[in-house]
Amino acid sequence: MVNNFQDLDFFLGQELVTDPYPYFESLRARCPVAREKHHDVTMVTGYDEALEVYNDVERFSSCISVTGPFPGFPVPLADADNVDELIAEHRDSLPMSDQLPTMDPPTHTRHRALLMRLITPKRLKENEDAMWSIADRMLDGYLARGRGDCIRDFAGPFTLYVIADLLGVPAEDQEEFLHTLQRDPSREGVNVGSTGGDSMGHNPIEFLYERFSAYIEDRRRQPRADVLTSMAAATFPDGSTPEVIDVVRVAANLFSAGQETTVRLVSSALKTLAENPEIQRYLRADHSRIQNFIEESLRMESPVKGDFRLAKTTTEVGGVAVDQGSILMVVNAAANRDPRRFDAPATFDPARSNARAHLAFGRGVHTCPGAPLARTEARVAIERLLDRTTDIRLDESVHGPADARRFRYLPTFILRGLTSLHLEFDVKEETR
Repeated sequence: MVNNFQDLDFFLGQELVTDPYPYFESLRARCPVAREKHHDVTMVTGYDEALEVYNDVERFSSCISVTGPFPGFPVPLADADNVDELIAEHRDSLPMSDQLPTMDPPTHTRHRALLMRLITPKRLKENEDAMWSIADRMLDGYLARGRGDCIRDFAGPFTLYVIADLLGVPAEDQEEFLHTLQRDPSREGVNVGSTGGDSMGHNPIEFLYERFSAYIEDRRRQPRADVLTSMAAATFPDGSTPEVIDVVRVAANLFSAGQETTVRLVSSALKTLAENPEIQRYLRADHSRIQNFIEESLRMESPVKGDFRLAKTTTEVGGVAVDQGSILMVVNAAANRDPRRFDAPATFDPARSNARAHLAFGRGVHTCPGAPLARTEARVAIERLLDRTTDIRLDESVHGPADARRFRYLPTFILRGLTSLHLEFDVKEETR
């Protein structure tokens, strides 16, 4: 039993990986905007306070959004006369500076608009139509075995094939993408801040840059009637043609970040179903309830624990002083359990009326552009699994009995997710 959470290092320690929520609650009880002592990060754990930061790009920069204090900003900012100039000067030296989450307006505005030209409503609808067959294809093999790791054998491949379809990866290349990018649960073990991490044993971004650069260059030389050609022809809002690398960056970001976080969403939702037969029965009785169940899953177990911001000026958040140059972590996972916003926040309620108010996808200009895709993927995956089974249970030979469960979580201060989830299920006779 931990008596003083302030002695624990949230960023580098392992004590809070399995269950960080009591720590977040202790911070919020102390103050919804409180500085932790190990790395001098201001932790924003309150819902309203999180919105205040997310919605203000004038006071807060996203340049360190995925790395926070590691390495932090390369020069002191506390006494700087022009923080914006210093950010512009050093931005390229910061990790993942070419990715959307770390960009600030107006650069972010142009590149996000380019991304939205790649995932139009028409393309999302076409992609949803493909999801049902992809889900069934993945389930055919998974269900035939009667048990198995749903992350490795279902959720991981399913979400990867879906995003590959959305971005038009040729069918003949999709197996290579799966084998190159599929995370190996046996190799989890590095506490990192970035969404990809280096526990994958290679750099997935480099692979994606290489492949999509070749695709886009080819389609610009020889247009075809395919999605990649539409990507190659996409323009910025002012009508100008982006460099190949600009298109590649947004495609790679959508591919890597979207696939990773959606796997965590699907697996946490299935864990809830496997542990709660009454919720499983509730959804089986009416599939229209699945969408709100997904929103509650996002609220309870945000796939991204939080995002970082850099204070560009001395200011206040929630009435608490924040110094210029301070690193803030907007803790989605804590804000989503703020009792001032959600009644009985530690209780999973699949019918919660305001579940969709969660901050799992962020807010403001950096609201996750792939949120509609993630929601649809999760709905399709859950609906098809429920359709094709009569019961879903945890495999107790792996995860232990109800009074002594064993789960492993990603050892990172950014992502929240299981490394594996072994299920057992009874398959409907007609689907075997």
